[in-house]
Amino acid sequence: MAEITLKGNPIHTNGDLPAVGSTAPDFKLTNKDLADVGLQDFAGKSKILSIVPSLDTGVCAESTRKFNQLVASRDDVVVLVISADLPFAQNRFCGAEGIERVHTLSMMRSRNFAKDYGILIQDGPLAGVTGRAVVVLDAGNKVLHAELVPEIGQEPDYDAAFAVLG
Repeated sequence: MAEITLKGNPIHTNGDLPAVGSTAPDFKLTNKDLADVGLQDFAGKSKILSIVPSLDTGVCAESTRKFNQLVASRDDVVVLVISADLPFAQNRFCGAEGIERVHTLSMMRSRNFAKDYGILIQDGPLAGVTGRAVVVLDAGNKVLHAELVPEIGQEPDYDAAFAVLG
């Protein structure tokens, strides 16, 4: 169990992010077409998992815009923005923002992803959604970087995430 904060108040996740050097757990999440996808659907590419509580918040929206820009020239990297939002809302957000380089994935059918990645918030007003985190995987799904953002209202360390990709 990890402790993070929401506006300075402590809250807890159900566990810890996958360790650097480990193989990332596979998942089943829902894409914008309501299809279930997993890591195998992005085979052969490095992956940045940008895990956010909801795209309907300023920080989540900003980090999604930032990752969209940072990956614009990288055909070898895919950004997966994972949230509890419904695919309809995720798709509407990306359309309104002109975001084309990230894939949004929803936990609408299950919270197993959040549980398996140790990021499910257990208490406080956001219980049931995820904390903010970035997990970077190589093409073989080995964890290269894992950051649990200590305060939900803060952005992740983009430079650290991209540094491990070379």
